[in-house]
Amino acid sequence: MGQPESRENRETEQSELPPGQRLQRGWPVTHYGPVPKFKPDRWEFRVFGATADGDKHCWNHQEFSALPFSSVVADLHCVTKFSMIGAEWGGIPARTVLELAPPAPDVTHVMVWAEYGFSSNLRLDDFASERTLFATHKDGELLTAEHGFPLRLVVPHLYAWKGPKWVRGIEYMTADRRGFWEERGYHNIGDPWSEQRYSYQEEPGDGPEL
Repeated sequence: MGQPESRENRETEQSELPPGQRLQRGWPVTHYGPVPKFKPDRWEFRVFGATADGDKHCWNHQEFSALPFSSVVADLHCVTKFSMIGAEWGGIPARTVLELAPPAPDVTHVMVWAEYGFSSNLRLDDFASERTLFATHKDGELLTAEHGFPLRLVVPHLYAWKGPKWVRGIEYMTADRRGFWEERGYHNIGDPWSEQRYSYQEEPGDGPEL
């Protein structure tokens, strides 16, 4: 195996930021509510909702951690306008979960569920991107509790609120439904390159049908 790519080289290669963003050195801690305590004997990752076989699929922490590990070098764009460039994220690809627990044919969206009932909705195509990852590591180190240990979702092409910390499962949905921040005025899609920050910016078709 080759040597890991340096942070300086990654930042040089990715100098362009989405509109309205500023380059961030370091990684600020941003989240709503307290940091949950990790209890490995009680931790479970669930896939439920409109699964192809109609069943719920579950993994305990040891089982989920044993799934094939992958890595992706990707930026993180926070809606608060900072961007962290060229981080190396390691974990389990979302596509692995889709293969092990396939959605029903009419599934269009996924709700990502995290601790304390936090949620974030994604279009199935965004969730199924080859770069979407259930991250356990950043730059070769385990995530800290403040940054989402034991599991956070990373969706590099969307704003970071679409990738919750402390993920506990996903729900397959046959119609869109807003998640926690989407219900509180954030854009339903969250594309940083289109600067989709707030719900008042939504165009017809961007959000759930009323």
